[in-house]
Amino acid sequence: MERLKIAMMSMTHGHTRKYYDVLKNNPKLEWIAVSTANESVKNIFLDSVQGIPCYDSDEAMLDAHPEIQAVVLASENSEHLRQVRLCAERKIDVLSMKIPTFDMEEYAEMQRLVAESGIVFQVELELHYNPVVMRMKELIASRAVGDMQAFNATNITLSPVWAFPWQGVPEQSYGKRVRIKAGSDKFRGGALCDHPHIFDLIREVSKSEFDVVFAKVAPNMRHEIEEEDMLTVVGRMKNGVVFSLDPSWSRAENKIAVPGPGWEVAPKRMEVNIVVHGENSSMFTDCFGPNTYHNGSPENKYTVQYTYFDEWVGLIDEFVENIRLRRTPKINLEWHKNTIVVMNAIYESIETGKAVRL
Repeated sequence: MERLKIAMMSMTHGHTRKYYDVLKNNPKLEWIAVSTANESVKNIFLDSVQGIPCYDSDEAMLDAHPEIQAVVLASENSEHLRQVRLCAERKIDVLSMKIPTFDMEEYAEMQRLVAESGIVFQVELELHYNPVVMRMKELIASRAVGDMQAFNATNITLSPVWAFPWQGVPEQSYGKRVRIKAGSDKFRGGALCDHPHIFDLIREVSKSEFDVVFAKVAPNMRHEIEEEDMLTVVGRMKNGVVFSLDPSWSRAENKIAVPGPGWEVAPKRMEVNIVVHGENSSMFTDCFGPNTYHNGSPENKYTVQYTYFDEWVGLIDEFVENIRLRRTPKINLEWHKNTIVVMNAIYESIETGKAVRL
């Protein structure tokens, strides 16, 4: 079977380096080239990967390699529409990083470009392919807890701003400068923008859409960044399921430019925990529990070693099959749109101090 000829654009997103092994070693893929957004990420890439051509612009890469069939948009959110236009013009299929855009006019244009060009457009939300999450979804579907009554989830991490500076720039993360609320020196574009996964997951497992949300921000633990880093959201789905969601950057990190040993402070880099309460029982899920931890002695460099990356393999496998079968991805622009709508509603609730009905 012919391998899918794939490339990556920009290389500025926090998930970029997780693709290196997948793209090089997956027998279904032929990694053709990359384009880099600046000299810093170019040098990091060239120090990490050998044998893959590297270009200084998306256009130069696409002109040099007309054989490219698909791309991963590993870029800041503000660059996505421009890159989607490039891909639609050339009929190149797209795997987009997890926020296509927060601007709903831009979102509508992306939907139009995808429909008119006929390209496959999949949104990268790797947590859906995590084996623990997949088992949780199987149990919920089999009614192991009965009818769902409540959903609680944390998606908390350290902040990626130090290694991926664009995520600390409101214009590049959220798309424009919008003050988080009157009198605040913080702007939209922080932790909430980094953590759409749990908002997607509750829609999928509850088989319902958001009805009402209410959100609050806490004072930042990182006073030097311009965006929110801690918040909480509560609300109700249209089918009556109530929820509380925490998508914060509430893990402390060392401020180093390249993630690696010593970035984690403690206890670990991320916590994605989900609790589902049903009419019959409750289920507790630790999505990243099966890891190895080391206290870092004698150097005091605390480290975490993930024991699997099945979610990346599953995500790419589905992307390849979607392209081969010309099939609409599970996480497509049309389906994912309601997640972006509710995330904007959460920012509205924070700004107004009121609950927002969708």
